[in-house]
Amino acid sequence: MVTMDINCDMGESFGNWTMGRDAEVMPYITSANVAGGFHAGDPHVMRETVALAAEHGVGVGVHPGLPDRMGFGRRKMDATPEEVKDYVVYQLGALSAFAAASGASVQHVKPHGAMYSMLSESPEHARAVMEGIQEVDPDLVYLATDARIYEVAREFDGLRAVFEGYVDIRYRRDGSLIVEKQMRPKDPEEVAARFVSIATEGTVETVDGETIEVPAESVCVHGDGPNAVELLEAIHEAVDEHDIRLAPLSEIARGDADRR
Repeated sequence: MVTMDINCDMGESFGNWTMGRDAEVMPYITSANVAGGFHAGDPHVMRETVALAAEHGVGVGVHPGLPDRMGFGRRKMDATPEEVKDYVVYQLGALSAFAAASGASVQHVKPHGAMYSMLSESPEHARAVMEGIQEVDPDLVYLATDARIYEVAREFDGLRAVFEGYVDIRYRRDGSLIVEKQMRPKDPEEVAARFVSIATEGTVETVDGETIEVPAESVCVHGDGPNAVELLEAIHEAVDEHDIRLAPLSEIARGDADRR
């Protein structure tokens, strides 16, 4: 039986501004990437999101971003590896406190937007962040959004890393993603088939019909998509049909460590 995680970026509302459909999506996922308050989120939203995840038995992770709310953490910044490390540690500490207050704990780290791009392009920045993660909690899982970051993570003894795939975004033949400026409704059957392909074959069909390897044990579904719940319902139906088991990242990473 194949075991997979379904993760979703959450807690990205702040003040009077609402982002995503967290309450509707949470029952269908196994890991929640909660904004740490820099690119989005605020203390109240962080507390509410962690409590919602705990209520549904969903693993909690921090989704740290660069300090750029106006740009939603998607604009490039000039920051040293040490500065980016501090940004991650700061947000990880804040979310860990809310998790402890809810009787939960933080299981993973998944950088957001321009911070993720920075780590992908600069191994020095990636290593600094991973050092910071291990200094805070050596049991944390790093959710790697591309092969370059995944390979850097595997350099670190004891750092558990899980590779991430996408099912509501299409791939190019070079493995890059075709990111939409605004999410459009997706075909639930097509998305579910993509999930099954990644889970059982470790491959996905690109936008031009090629087949590429995506050896992911976690897939991301965007909760702000216009039909996100419908997509997740279709994925769960496919999970039942293909004997796939769902589990949070902490459990999947523990299994990987046992196999090494």
